[in-house]
Amino acid sequence: MAPSTATRARPRPVASRARRSKGRHRRLKQRNPLLSLLVEMSTVTVLALVITVVLRLFVAEAFYVPSESMYDTLTKDDRILAEKISYLHRDVDRGDIIVFKDPGNWLNEEQAQPGTLRRVGEFVGILPRSGEGHLVKRVIGIGGDRVICCNKQGQITVNGIALDEREYLLKDAKPSEVPFNVLVPAGHLWVMGDNRAESADSRAHMGGPGGGFVPVENVVGRACCVIWPSDRMTMLRPPETFKKPGLKK
Repeated sequence: MAPSTATRARPRPVASRARRSKGRHRRLKQRNPLLSLLVEMSTVTVLALVITVVLRLFVAEAFYVPSESMYDTLTKDDRILAEKISYLHRDVDRGDIIVFKDPGNWLNEEQAQPGTLRRVGEFVGILPRSGEGHLVKRVIGIGGDRVICCNKQGQITVNGIALDEREYLLKDAKPSEVPFNVLVPAGHLWVMGDNRAESADSRAHMGGPGGGFVPVENVVGRACCVIWPSDRMTMLRPPETFKKPGLKK
């Protein structure tokens, strides 16, 4: 038998190692565009969320209307936009429809608590606020105003000027079944719902803490428009009666 001999392994060609190295580099290059795309998309998403949060905090915020107290100017489940820019250069004025934080147990009914995902969506602004802890009413009197219900014609007066509320009250609706005579403190507001018979507004809280007045600091923004449903989309402007000469002191 021929003696067995060990066969020496031949060294691999340098060119072969170089080809494999280039292949690895190509695979790395193939992965890099995908990684870059993911990083780019994440960056854009984060920036979009940051911009949305900033807009919600300082520019405008969407809300659900929680009740029929503003019917039929607003109706339950309307989506409204509360803009905040106006109050950076002017004060809250008579006739404005405002969204404001509950000034003290006005919302005594139980409200459904939104889930975690809903809260996150509301916070970043991709979902309208459900109205939890907030109300929407019309400003009738501001600080220093004398608001009285009612004169001999059954009208509410502000600083002695009678309001013609037919523009926004329901046909044949009385301005108020509850008589009142109030002087609005500085830094506060007297608010009422347009659906007077169904609105637990300033009148309903005259005997409670705060006397039914809403602190201006509780105002979140001015309801400027209905944004949904599509057949109710409209701008919300102060009625003409609040532009009467002599109304402003």
